[in-house]
Amino acid sequence: MRRIILQPGEQFTNAHLKRTGAFNAQALTAATAIIEGVRERGDEALRAYTEQFDGVRVEEFRVSQAAIAEAIVNVDDKTARALRQAAAQIRDFHERQKQQSWFTVREDGALVGSKVEPLESVGIYVPGGRALYPSSVLMNALPAAVAGVKRIVCVTPPTADGTLDPAILEACRISGVTEIYAVGGAQAIAALAYGTESIAPVAKITGPGNAYVAAAKKVVSGDVGIDMIAGPSEVCVVADSTADPALVAIDLMAQAEHDPLAACYLVTFDAAYADEVERMVERHLKSSTRAEITAASLADQGLIVVCDSMPQAIEAVNAIAPEHLELHVDHAFDLLGAIRNAGAIFLGAWTPEAVGDYAAGPNHTLPTGGTARYASPLSVDEFVKKSSVIQYSSQALARDADMVTTIARHEGLWAHAMSVEMRKNLLDTGNVYGIEGGDGAGRAAGDGGADA
Repeated sequence: MRRIILQPGEQFTNAHLKRTGAFNAQALTAATAIIEGVRERGDEALRAYTEQFDGVRVEEFRVSQAAIAEAIVNVDDKTARALRQAAAQIRDFHERQKQQSWFTVREDGALVGSKVEPLESVGIYVPGGRALYPSSVLMNALPAAVAGVKRIVCVTPPTADGTLDPAILEACRISGVTEIYAVGGAQAIAALAYGTESIAPVAKITGPGNAYVAAAKKVVSGDVGIDMIAGPSEVCVVADSTADPALVAIDLMAQAEHDPLAACYLVTFDAAYADEVERMVERHLKSSTRAEITAASLADQGLIVVCDSMPQAIEAVNAIAPEHLELHVDHAFDLLGAIRNAGAIFLGAWTPEAVGDYAAGPNHTLPTGGTARYASPLSVDEFVKKSSVIQYSSQALARDADMVTTIARHEGLWAHAMSVEMRKNLLDTGNVYGIEGGDGAGRAAGDGGADA
C-alpha cells in the first residue's frame, strides 16, 4: 500500500488522493451508444447487448412466477433464514425514516404544509459479475416498499445459463419486488429509463453497478430520477495502538475483495504499526478465495496515512470523506462529533463494516468518491416526493400583499404583482366574487373591480 507520513501540523488534502472516479470517458461513450440502441430497437437491442456482454441469449427477460417459485426452493435454509433476519432489521431501521404529510395554519389563516407521496414506480439495479448480491435487493427494495411504492422492478444480469441466482429471487420475494428481469449493464438502465416492449419505464432508478452502469445512470438522469452515481467501494480505518492489527487487516481486505478499483485507507499513528497491519494482510491473503482481486486493490488503490495526532487523523478522514469509516480506536464514540464527512460510521472494535453491508439495518448504498461531503445514504426519502401546499385566507393575502408586490416589481414581473394587487383591491372595495362571504353577485376579478 502507498504510504504518506504527515509531519506535525501538516494537513492531508485531496492532492494526496488518487481517486479514479465513478467512470471514465470510454464508459460514458459506450453507455451513451447502448442507451441510444435500446431507445431505437427496444427488446431486440437488449437481447443483442446481453448476448454480447453476458454471453447468453435471453428470449424472455421477465422472470415468471413459476420460475421464481422453482428457484426459491433451491435456496438453502440457512441462507433464506439469514436473508429474512437481515430484512427484518433493515425494514425496522427504514420504518423509522418515514415522514408524514404535515400542515400548519398561521394566525392570519394561511395554511402551508408538505404533502408526502410515494413514487409510483422504481427500478433497482442489482449487480452481477464478480459476485452475486442478494443484499443489494434488500437494501434497495425494502426502503421503497416502506415508502409505499407500488411497482418495484428489479433488473440484474443473468448467469451463464441464463437464469438468476435463487438467493436474489428469494430476496426479491422477501422485500416486495413486483417484477424481475434478467438483464444488466447499461442496457438495463436504458430499459428502466425509457421502456421497451417487455419493460415499462420507471420514475426512478437506484442501486450500484460497474462503470458502465454508473455512466448510464448519469446519461439518463433528468429523464428519470436516480439515487446517486456510485463509484468504486471505499473503506477508511482509523486505528490506534489498541486495535488488533489482524482485525484491521481483514477489515481492509473485506473492502478490497470487491473490486481491483476498491479504495482502502488506513489512518494510524505509528509506522511500525502500519508495517504490522501489512504483514497481517500478507498472512490473510494466503487463505483468501479472492486473493488476486484483493491484492490488486490494496497495491493499486490502497493508502496508509501515518499521523502525528488524533486531530490530524480526523482532518484526514474528513478530507477523504469515505464511503465507509471504521473508528477502530479507544473511546470511538467520543470522536463522532468531529466526523463531518462519511457515508457510514462504524464505532469500535466489535463493529466491522460487514455488519453494515448485510444486517445492522442502515442502508449499505452509500456515497462514494468523496461525495459524502454533500450526499447521504440511500433512504426512504429517495422513494417519496413532496408537494408544497399553500392556502391563503383574505387576511393572509392582505398582510403579505405589499411584501409580494414589492419583490415582484423589483424583479420586473408585472403580472406577478398585479395578480396580488387585483385581489387586494377586491378586498378593499368589498367586491369579492364568490369567495369568503362575497355577495356572489359581484363581477369576475378584473371586470371593472380593480384599477388595472
